[in-house]
Amino acid sequence: MEPAHQIVSADEWLAARRALLAEEKALLKAYDALAAKRRALPWVKVEKRYEFEGPDGRETLADLFEGRSQLIIKHFMLGPDWEEGCVGCSFGADQLDSQLVHLINHDVMLVAVSRAPLAKIQAFQKRMGWHFKWVSSFDSDFNFDYHVSFTEEDRARNQAFYNFELGRYMSDEMPGFSVFCKDEAGQVFHTYSVFARGTDQLGSTYSFLDLTPKGRNEPPGGNLTDWVRHHDKYGRQPGNSCCHG
Repeated sequence: MEPAHQIVSADEWLAARRALLAEEKALLKAYDALAAKRRALPWVKVEKRYEFEGPDGRETLADLFEGRSQLIIKHFMLGPDWEEGCVGCSFGADQLDSQLVHLINHDVMLVAVSRAPLAKIQAFQKRMGWHFKWVSSFDSDFNFDYHVSFTEEDRARNQAFYNFELGRYMSDEMPGFSVFCKDEAGQVFHTYSVFARGTDQLGSTYSFLDLTPKGRNEPPGGNLTDWVRHHDKYGRQPGNSCCHG
């Protein structure tokens, strides 16, 4: 069978690879510029008191920060009547446990939120072997206010506001991530949300940090050795520095 690709010499391959590398570097620079614009977005103060049920009992949105100034919420598709979590959300969740230790030691807490009752969440989490914090917004407006859960009225008119626009109704639950920041006065602000295919590239620690107001929070030029440790060497970190608007 003939190979599907052109066969060339090592020197010709090197030339082609260098040409592609130039495009890859340009894409990385464009990504860095886009991340800077993301960090510069205006914030919205969270005025409503949201409460969740989790392994530590009833908690507010502010409580979920657990002493850190930045919070990433994974909107996990698991509705009140669902028997198991979304396959796509579960695929992403398989990557979370290994990232958490680095995030929480870099001033970022990450929590999953679903509308399913806590008992159903905990049963599925145990089945899947995950350890990240996961809470229920069963009797809260949270999922609806952040446009990842939808009503019977939405279904009936076949319209839903998702990914920042009104479009066709697709499901009672949809995926996404929302980012929040808490200042020294304890005020909570919504800083960013991402939905649909925008979630596809998330999974690494850096990709999550790039969603937050402080970003990677490294010295100029970037040096992860200033904050990253072997995951068994972090010890107890207060993580109580705060964002400033």
